[in-house]
Formats: sequence, structure tokens, C-alpha cells
Amino acid sequence: MKSQEHPLSPLFKKIIKDPWSYWIGAALLALLNIALFAFSGHPWGVTTTFSYWGAWIFKALGGHPETWTYFQNPSHAKALTESVFTNAGSVQNIGIIIGAFLATLLASQFKIKKIKSYRQVIAAILGGLLMGYGARIAFGCNVGAYFSGIPSMSLYGWVWAVFGLIGAWIGSKLLVKYFM
Repeated sequence: MKSQEHPLSPLFKKIIKDPWSYWIGAALLALLNIALFAFSGHPWGVTTTFSYWGAWIFKALGGHPETWTYFQNPSHAKALTESVFTNAGSVQNIGIIIGAFLATLLASQFKIKKIKSYRQVIAAILGGLLMGYGARIAFGCNVGAYFSGIPSMSLYGWVWAVFGLIGAWIGSKLLVKYFM
């Protein structure tokens, strides 16, 4: 006997299980960026909050990040008085992490993979450190440049796009040649 299919099954499959088109994803990201700017008054960014997380951890361990030059800026100094759950950027980053995890689970794409070689581990660590360092010395990351610079027609956003594409091409060639 064939089981009865729930009437919402095709809709559930289309929205939750099947992959969305790039156009739908781009439109949703654009709408979320507009909503974030409308409600928070600042564009999408990620890396500044990581500096706050590091400072909060350092402060919890007895350090004094409030004496650092970086935290002499009033907006950064204010962040030291907040917590992970009261800082808007922190809540946003946590939401990004949880959202990405849920999207992976709902698309049935979550997999724990075996590490093929220690070269992959070294490449991942080195790449993460270089990206983090680069984002901090540039006072922002690719998310901020892409979702803030380009839509506002800022020159830095377009310069970032050109060099981001060049860097992605070079990085993919190095990855294939040395780490795969």
C-alpha cells in the first residue's frame, strides 16, 4: 500500500530540501542587508566583533584591553562594557553561525569528513590566520566590503571586488597545486 503524502510535502521539499537558485539567495542577502542597516544603523560586518570577543576573553582572564589604543575609540570602548549577548555585532555573528549550520542541516549537506593530510590542516590554519590578520589591518573583511562598499558605490568596494577575484583565482590554483 502506498503511503499518503502530506499536502505540504512539495512546498516543504522546494523550500527546505531543494537548493535555492543563486538569484534567490542574492535577493534574500540583499534584503537582509537592507533590514540590518535600517534597524541597526550600520552595514553588515563581521571582523570587528571578533576583536571584541578576543578582548572579552582577555578581560575575563584578568587582562586590561581597555588600556589598548584600539579601545580608546569611543565605539570600541563601549563594546567592552557590553557582553556577547548584548552587543549587536556579536548577536549578528552568532546568528550567521547558527544560520549557516541550520541551512547545512536542512539541506542534508552536513558531513564530518576525514582529514586527508596534515598539509590540509596547515593550509586551513595558515589561511585562517592570514585572512584574520588581513581583515584586521584593513579594518574590515570581505563581507563588509561586499555588502557595504559595492552597494554604496564606494571605490574601495569595487577595488576589493577586483582584488578579491584575483586572490580567489590565485588561491584556488595554489590549493589545487599544493594541498589537494
